[in-house]
Amino acid sequence: MTSRLFWYTICTKDKGMPTKGNAMRAVAQKRSTVDPSSREARSRLAAMVTRLLEHWGLTATEQAEVLGLSAGSRSTLGRYRHGEPLADSRDLRDRAGHLLGIHKSLRLLFPHDRDLAYRWMTQPNRRLGERPLDLILERGFEGLLAVRRYLDFQRGQ
Repeated sequence: MTSRLFWYTICTKDKGMPTKGNAMRAVAQKRSTVDPSSREARSRLAAMVTRLLEHWGLTATEQAEVLGLSAGSRSTLGRYRHGEPLADSRDLRDRAGHLLGIHKSLRLLFPHDRDLAYRWMTQPNRRLGERPLDLILERGFEGLLAVRRYLDFQRGQ
């Protein structure tokens, strides 16, 4: 409801009836309100991702590797857990986005079994040939994309 009101207000403000051009400006204004590289957005993202990795039951070394950090980055993970924003790195933001996308897919695939959704990453998977986590650890960013594509495909069936 709020988004419709926002659209109507922006499109009709001193312009009469909504037009395609006004609607496009309204969408552009709404999108520009959140800057994913801002310190606040990166802080929220760090908190969400570290909580997710803990729910998945990953060790600190696994958490660091999934995020593309060096295996000994425990102090960095600790800072992220305590509110420090993610580093202003496109790779790190992309990884975080894909991790949250994987989480969303798992929650949609297993809506009535939250425990299964959290365990899925660390359980052997016949179709993938190994645990999804191992695929990510072995292949890095490409493994992360492969797991996400697999889950998106499963959701589409």
